[in-house]
Amino acid sequence: MIVLISKRQTVAWLSPFLVLVLLFFLVPLLYMLITSFQNSDGFTLAHYQSVLTNDYILQGFKNSITLSVISAVIALMVTLFAVYAIMRFSEPVREKILILTNLTSNFSGIPLAFAFIVLLGNSGLFTLLFDQWGIDALSSFSLYSWGGLLLIYIYFQLPLALMLLYPIYDGIQQQWKEAAALLGASTWQFWVKIGVPVMLPGIVGTFSVLFANAMGAYASAYALTSSSYNLVAIRIGSLIQGDIFAQPELASAIAVILAVTMVMAMLLSEWSISKTRRKL
Repeated sequence: MIVLISKRQTVAWLSPFLVLVLLFFLVPLLYMLITSFQNSDGFTLAHYQSVLTNDYILQGFKNSITLSVISAVIALMVTLFAVYAIMRFSEPVREKILILTNLTSNFSGIPLAFAFIVLLGNSGLFTLLFDQWGIDALSSFSLYSWGGLLLIYIYFQLPLALMLLYPIYDGIQQQWKEAAALLGASTWQFWVKIGVPVMLPGIVGTFSVLFANAMGAYASAYALTSSSYNLVAIRIGSLIQGDIFAQPELASAIAVILAVTMVMAMLLSEWSISKTRRKL
């Protein structure tokens, strides 16, 4: 039985979604963009000038980009081998691992930071145990430093990377491996010549998603370091909350530049993907 749906019915069914997008995406985005060009005297570019000439804010962008790139690269490298190992299990076991990974991907923000503090903080479980056993593995490690932030970022990047890379690995068909083996290719040659080139567009796309995910992360970093470590997301939050006095217009300008940075990363990713596909 074929049911014909008119355009009016389609619009009616999509209207709740369109209203949701309008109220929670487009309206805040337009408000942020308009606010970034305003002050008490009206239209101005002073906020963008302040962002681009303020060394402290530029340092925040540098720290955020560095942290995002390193965490994304490490998460990708670990997950590539993890997914390869997962694919060697049976289908029921893989489904259970994916369910666990999906649950883990929702564990982020303040609860994640609190969990790490309980385990690896100055009075954390492993910190006290290692100290009691005379193990110096954590004696020079501080959870509230750049290394601690990197550890947390890698942790919440891993489940997302695994969920994104699993379908890419699953797309490598068994017939390709068998055909390569019949032609005398080793497993290493198959992955170098066939597997990795086929997966490369998906890997690049996954990296761009991980980069954007880390650039926009706020709750975990703030809960762990408050305002002691300079990240662009924390700078935006502090300007809105008003540690000394609120500057929402300057925060909007920083947020716009942050959005532009993320869009540029996505466009670079799309360019790399299209270029890679043309070579295949």
